[in-house]
Amino acid sequence: MPDRATRSDDAATLYFGEVMHARLKPMGHRFSYRVMSLLIDLDRLDEADRQSPLFGVNRAALYSFHEADHGSRDGSSLRAHVRSCATEHGIDLTDGRVLLLCYPRLLGFAFNPLSVYFCHRADGELALIIYEVRNTFGDIHSYVLPVRPGEASAAGIRQQQDKQFYVSPFVAMAMRYHFRILPPAETVRLRILETDREGPLLSATFSGLRRALTTAALLRSLVALPLVTFKIVAAIHWEALRLWLKGARLVPRPAAALAKTDMRRRTPCRLAKGTNMLG
Repeated sequence: MPDRATRSDDAATLYFGEVMHARLKPMGHRFSYRVMSLLIDLDRLDEADRQSPLFGVNRAALYSFHEADHGSRDGSSLRAHVRSCATEHGIDLTDGRVLLLCYPRLLGFAFNPLSVYFCHRADGELALIIYEVRNTFGDIHSYVLPVRPGEASAAGIRQQQDKQFYVSPFVAMAMRYHFRILPPAETVRLRILETDREGPLLSATFSGLRRALTTAALLRSLVALPLVTFKIVAAIHWEALRLWLKGARLVPRPAAALAKTDMRRRTPCRLAKGTNMLG
């Protein structure tokens, strides 16, 4: 029987690791911090809700996961939301697992600059990845990327996408994202390289190690990473201030983004078809 610390069959598991951001030009700027991420099976939310008295699904708890924080953000089924996104790309996820990597709420609060859905067909093949991005203005946008032939290798999955959504006030819109993903197993790794016409501008990574979601693990996280969800928001604003003091130029929020905010909130998939960790 596998060790409890590394079991992979639970409805929800934890990944402890480090987020790193590096601004490469026109000035260098780098920071990193420790985080705890949650990986949850969207078909097994009831099971996940019973894994620890300190963890709740769609209810109040010390740590919690709420469907209303993601997708259409109206509390409706996230599984149905993902199925709709997949159907628009001609992908059938019937009987396939959908795993969401995100930050849980702590004391009722969470902010997810990037949440990633790993969507599998019934045979276990990874068919689709959804990169759900938020900015600090309250907007949300989903990049829905089918896994194409040649994108997956032993080194992970490589995908690309033109930037369509305003995130950082210091990064222009004319950018392209280059994703490299090692899907969740004993470890998970995400790397996003953002480039302009002259080359790399921003690099962001997350590397995490799996741990079972147990009461003991949550208590250890509370001690080792106190108020981590609040720290994420504080870090975003603190690092923005540091960039501004270094002379980074502010990029105004596009008027089109303001006009589409409400529509994005209602139909995040339909506006996000396409071939914070994102800038």
